[in-house]
Amino acid sequence: MTNATAHGIDLVDVERIERMLAEHGERFLERVFTPSEQAYAQSGGARRADRLAARFAAKEAIFKAIGTGLRSGMSWTEIEVRVLPSGAPAIALSGRVAEVAEEQGISGWLVSLSHAGGFAFASVIGLSGSSRE
Repeated sequence: MTNATAHGIDLVDVERIERMLAEHGERFLERVFTPSEQAYAQSGGARRADRLAARFAAKEAIFKAIGTGLRSGMSWTEIEVRVLPSGAPAIALSGRVAEVAEEQGISGWLVSLSHAGGFAFASVIGLSGSSRE
């Protein structure tokens, strides 16, 4: 049986991500996004900032769902938004973020991403009793 145990949402202004890229470049990318997230965003060409903003929103939503925010011992790159063969997004956790989610009984995630009109949105639902990642 699968039960929802946590929910988080976040909205990000794409222009904010564009500013971070312009001001901090590679340092921002490496601090916040995994190499595969960076590669996926880059493959979007002109939509790069939209893709990064949606992934940033998903990471923020995960921190909200587990109720911690970004705390000491956690890093942005411990949350990775992957793309399944179907094209659907999926969440993979590692490190301290994975430990906290596990302590809360969260064993899988549902994620929905969207971007339009200069904004990116993410909604995540933490599931118990699920092996979905």
